[in-house]
Amino acid sequence: MSSAEQSSVNQDTIEQTKQQIRGLVGEIVQLSKSELGPDEYYPAVLQRIVQALAAVGGAVWVADEGRSLKLVYQQSLSDTLLDANSEEAQRHIRLLEYVAHNNQPQLVPPMSGLGDERAGGNPTRHLLVLAPMQSDNVIEGVIEIFQRPDSQPATQRGYLKFVLQMCEQITEWLKTRKLRHFSDRHSLWANADQFSRLVHDSLDLRETAYTVVNEGRRLIGCDRVSLALVRGSKCIVEAISGQDSIDQRSNIVAALNKLATRVVAAGEPLYYNGNTVDLPPQLEEAVHGYVDESYAKAVAVLPLRKPGEVRRAGDDNPARDQRQNREILGALVIEQIENDLPRELLAPKIDLVYEHSSRALSNSMDHNNLFLMPVWRTLGKASWIVKSRTLPKTLAITGAVLALLIALCVVPYRFDLTARGALHPVQRQDVFVPTAGRIVEVKVSDNSEVKKGDILVELVNEDLEGEFKKLLGQIAEAQDQKRSVDQARFQSNIKAADRSRFDGDSVRIASRLDNLTKQLELLEKKREGLKVKSPIDGRVILSWEVEKSLMGRPVETGALLMSVADTSGDWELELMMPERRIGHVHKAQIAIRPDLDVSYILATDPGVKRFGTVKEIHDTTEMHDQEGHTVRVRVKMNKTDVPVDPRPGASATAEVRCGWRPIGYVYLHEFMEWVQGKVFYSFF
Repeated sequence: MSSAEQSSVNQDTIEQTKQQIRGLVGEIVQLSKSELGPDEYYPAVLQRIVQALAAVGGAVWVADEGRSLKLVYQQSLSDTLLDANSEEAQRHIRLLEYVAHNNQPQLVPPMSGLGDERAGGNPTRHLLVLAPMQSDNVIEGVIEIFQRPDSQPATQRGYLKFVLQMCEQITEWLKTRKLRHFSDRHSLWANADQFSRLVHDSLDLRETAYTVVNEGRRLIGCDRVSLALVRGSKCIVEAISGQDSIDQRSNIVAALNKLATRVVAAGEPLYYNGNTVDLPPQLEEAVHGYVDESYAKAVAVLPLRKPGEVRRAGDDNPARDQRQNREILGALVIEQIENDLPRELLAPKIDLVYEHSSRALSNSMDHNNLFLMPVWRTLGKASWIVKSRTLPKTLAITGAVLALLIALCVVPYRFDLTARGALHPVQRQDVFVPTAGRIVEVKVSDNSEVKKGDILVELVNEDLEGEFKKLLGQIAEAQDQKRSVDQARFQSNIKAADRSRFDGDSVRIASRLDNLTKQLELLEKKREGLKVKSPIDGRVILSWEVEKSLMGRPVETGALLMSVADTSGDWELELMMPERRIGHVHKAQIAIRPDLDVSYILATDPGVKRFGTVKEIHDTTEMHDQEGHTVRVRVKMNKTDVPVDPRPGASATAEVRCGWRPIGYVYLHEFMEWVQGKVFYSFF
């Protein structure tokens, strides 16, 4: 290869290397603008610095609160330097602390020091490139790169310059992180201030509970917060964030009640993050039962205790800070379902919610437990009605209300009981299926005129026909056998023993033939029953398109097919009186007369009011699809009130007149009876 070609290849390689370094630098710039945490940011940046410098390895050292350097990430750091007790590691740490304390980047050759033994040294066989990380003139740590020592001094200075430039990007990330931290703290305190104002805003226990769970969830940043309060020996869930009401019968609420009850009984906070090895069996069972229902990843159950006295300046009594001896009010349940935030991040927010919630709930409970508090609260809200300006109006309204009450108890009003019913002819009969079969012909239609005995429907029963034919065959066979036996009996040359045997066979066959004939008569009656006939003279009443619905359909014995009614005779009204009202009807029959007056209107002619009298009240109660438990009441209609063209089954609304009662009783008697049956019965 010529020198020109070799120079071209070297030039291409150099250009590719520069492009790769620019790409890595661009990635570091983008990482510094991101919101990555230290655990992700430092490894990502160090890996790219090591790759850009083609270095052996490196390490990131960060200053803790005591300004001591702690290793957060390393690449190719020797085991000797990782052992904090080794002499080489201590010498190495002193070197790093010297760089951080003096804020001076250093290039430290292998196996050398800085001249002063107290400043430490480089115990490795690599060139150490050390650059401090700072933010707002505060040293935050040191970037350390392990480089090969055989490079030129100018190249080594280039290494240090590159690391210093990357430290500037790290500084930008540190500043952004601090600003974000300060913003988060400001937002936290603003949210905490809003939470404290809202949670102490009301003394109503239910309202306070819902404020605790909803505002507490927003402040903590978890997925769900629930509050269970002590009720006797158990804890009952009072509020769940994001829910307006709670169904105590649901599986998840029942499991949460059980978990809160057992944690409160233990008196210690419970933290669950998937591991229940160290929990007592009763708590382990309750936790698993709740997690199976709620699918929570992490659950914290904190017993809420009454707050202690506020410590004043100079008060060093430790008893004021002890929670264990205070009364438990309930339990605060904090859950993470989708998110998986670390406990250390949530702990300060949880403590803040805990303190304010316990104090607010304690105040609400003390307020609501005052004697007759609901009465005093109501009276306090209603005190305006007796003030001087409103007193005349109050007296006028009170007088009007008293007059109305007296009128309700004294003024008589007609006591009518409403019931629904239908119009029917007095003479009517339902037609049922006498023998099971399949309908093959419907000989009538709706409103057809029929006479008693006319065929209405014809059925066929294949089993019955098969049995009939089988029986005819058996009879024919028996008759043939009897003829053969009789011919044999009367032969002249037959022996006496054979004649006696033939006589016995003849008697047996005759008996069998008689039984078969009787069976045939029964089958003929059943076949005759397949022709359903009209029981009376009258008109056929069919349901809508009954012919289409019945044709070819198998029916069982006793099935209702249709009705036949004498529409030219008398008509009556059948009422389905609700069972709760029939007692008033019986009392009115005794007090007034058995045939109570009835007024009604037909749905087919609602503009005309018709009249009748009670004819009969059935003794049994039956279930009606719409009215429930009812008693059938038959009403005799006035002949002059029968419609010109009455329609069987026309619906009607009727009122049975049961005398006079106070107007209040007329309109409120069902409510009074409900109170007597449901409320008073529980006490007596």
